[in-house]
Amino acid sequence: MNSDDPDAALVRGALAGEQQAARQLVERHREAVYRLTRSATGDADEAFDVTQDTFVAAFAALHRYDPARPFRGWIAAIALNKCRDHARRRAVRRFLGMPMPDNAADWIAEDAPSTEAIAADRAALAATARAIAALPASLKDVLILRTIEGLSQEETATALGISGKAVETRLYRARQKLGQAVRG
Repeated sequence: MNSDDPDAALVRGALAGEQQAARQLVERHREAVYRLTRSATGDADEAFDVTQDTFVAAFAALHRYDPARPFRGWIAAIALNKCRDHARRRAVRRFLGMPMPDNAADWIAEDAPSTEAIAADRAALAATARAIAALPASLKDVLILRTIEGLSQEETATALGISGKAVETRLYRARQKLGQAVRG
């Protein structure tokens, strides 16, 4: 265990029952987890729910965290699993006749004043978010971790349990499919 790693120290504190340590872990990683879940789900409200689920699951499994690995990669793997769980539940709801509207991402209230240029940018961003969310999980996970979260190839490989070469290949394929979807 790296004694200089602030996350490892916070994990030790949280496991010892220190509420402040647990709170600091959440504060250190909540924005990154939210960005990851937002990118994976394509919807802000769903991402908020999945982020909460991620931290609940992470704290329930904190005793299994390996301090030799980066906490960020560990919690990112949990977040991606929660996104997959959420997508499966959404698919079941659709199957049972309660579909989610295709344009649900467009319902998100914006803080900035609306102009034509901003509207066009938002439409392109929403289309990109939908395209990312529609990628197969194996490609989407690599794309999000590498390009959006900025994890290294090695960190991404460790978080997903695949080789570095697989990360490289999947990232290339994800970018190709994303480009086709956005242009298409």
